[in-house]
Order: sequence, then C-alpha cells, then structure tokens
Amino acid sequence: MVNHRMSVALHILSLIALTEQKEQLTSDWIAARVNTNPVVIRRLIASLNKAGLVKAGRGLKGLTLTKETDQITLLEVYRAVSPDHELFSIYEEHHTSCQIGRNLKGNLREVYDTLQNKMEHELAQITLSMVVDQSCLER
Repeated sequence: MVNHRMSVALHILSLIALTEQKEQLTSDWIAARVNTNPVVIRRLIASLNKAGLVKAGRGLKGLTLTKETDQITLLEVYRAVSPDHELFSIYEEHHTSCQIGRNLKGNLREVYDTLQNKMEHELAQITLSMVVDQSCLER
C-alpha cells in the first residue's frame, strides 16, 4: 500500500505544482484526476501538510507547495505518506519453538534494513522537479 500512497501523493504534488489556477485545487477536483475518492486525497494532503510540503487554504482550496519542486525529495514524500517508514515487514507469528523462524527473523531484519537504507538514499537523490519534468516530456 505504500507504493499506492506514494504515487497518489506524487500525483497530488505534481498537480499542485503545475496547476496555474490554484482555486481549482479542491479534493474533488484532484480526486477526479487521480481517479480515487476525495477522502483519500484529503488524508494524503493532511499528511503532506503535516510534513510541511504543502499549505492548504480554507476548505482545501488554493493548495500550494511550501518549497520549490527541486527542493522536495521523494524521500520527504515517502516519509510523509508512510507513517511507519518501513518498506518491508517481518512476519512475527512463527511458533516460538521454531528455530528456522527465530533465525530467519534476524537474518531478514538485516537484509531488509540494508535494502531500506539503499532505497531511502536513492529517494533522497530524486526531486519532485525531476518527476514532474519527466512526466511533462512524455506527453
């Protein structure tokens, strides 16, 4: 579900960045373009607002970015919409007497932590501007 929230959040941020008439930026208007429910949009906007990436006007009209698109990294967006900041989770329900389950948990944690760190490093290198510019080029 993290991937879905991340891509919808990037869609929202791109719409905010590229829409000239900011008063159009309502949750209903955005939801129609993203093809989802306005409640989903409002929740993500609240997360983006809490993270300091967007500022909402009255009634979620007039959304603006708080930084330039080249100053917003995908890592910031990921952290804003992924409350636990965890890409992978480990199944915790194995039987306590299972030696494989106990050992696998520790081994997987190390692998998952390494992958998480690599992913976050990569996301920190990519800005919203890079995503928006690439999207505009592919029109």
